[in-house]
This record gives sequence, C-alpha cells and structure tokens, in this order.
Amino acid sequence: MTEAPRQRVDVWLYRARLTKTRAAATRLITEGGVRIAREGQTRRLQKASTEVSVGDVLVAPFSGQVRAIRVLGIGARRGPASEARALYAELDAEPLA
Repeated sequence: MTEAPRQRVDVWLYRARLTKTRAAATRLITEGGVRIAREGQTRRLQKASTEVSVGDVLVAPFSGQVRAIRVLGIGARRGPASEARALYAELDAEPLA
C-alpha cells in the first residue's frame, strides 16, 4: 500500500503562493497563526516541519483576512500562479471536518 504524498507545511504554503517567502510561512506558523483540520481534529500548528497531505484544511490569515484552504495537491515547485492555484480550494462556510 502506498502512502499519500506529504509535504512540509511551510514549503506547501510557499509553493501554493499563499506566502511570499518560505521564511514568511515559517514565521506565520511559529507565531501560532495556522490551524490544521485533519480527520475531524483541528489543532494549531507550532512547527513549520508539520506535514500536510491532500484533503487537509488549513485556516490562517492570508492577504489580510482569515481564510480556510483545502489542500488539493502537493506542489513540486513554486510555479506560475495558475499552477499554484490548482494546489488548493477556498472554503466558504463549509464545516472543517
């Protein structure tokens, strides 16, 4: 059985173009600004090395507003915006489970 692909959350935020730099992603996480919802459990991230996988939901302040983002893919690189946009979906008022 193959394991689902995973990626460090700071790298994923950078490659998905939700932060301008990986250092900014790390700072956002270590300051307690990011929560993850996985398998019905929601918790605040404390380490940038925490891994995300497809289906996880991240809640954080992006672009000046709190947004919920569902991970749809794992990025291999920081590509153009259209490629980055395919890595996640914005959630409106959906439950975070």
